[in-house]
Amino acid sequence: MAGLLIAAAGTVPLARLSADTDVYTGLLPCLVIATFGIGAVFVTATTTALAMVGHEGAGLASGVVNTFHEVGGSIGVAVMSTVAAAGIERGAIDGFADAFTLSAAAAAASTLAALFLVPRGKPQTTGGPHVH
Repeated sequence: MAGLLIAAAGTVPLARLSADTDVYTGLLPCLVIATFGIGAVFVTATTTALAMVGHEGAGLASGVVNTFHEVGGSIGVAVMSTVAAAGIERGAIDGFADAFTLSAAAAAASTLAALFLVPRGKPQTTGGPHVH
């Protein structure tokens, strides 16, 4: 959940972009912060998913998690690009601000969903090393 909150915190300022926003002081730091949050989410999601299955199902679980990372990323890029492109009629920067607003809202909503979907506690290890 912390990773999702960091991602949301990084994208919220991007929703206020203007044509005068400096790339190095206004855009780049926010993207770096959001990227750290998303990176933490991917690692945690993979670790949690693999810890919840037995050794015999680890390969299948790993494949499913990685497939959904790729599919989710593809859908996310398609949706954000569509939102940004739809806003170009009001000005190119407005479309990107809309896309970043949607991104921040999605990260915040995912944080709330994680409260209910992510299992509590530390996963139990199977006792041996995981071999994939």
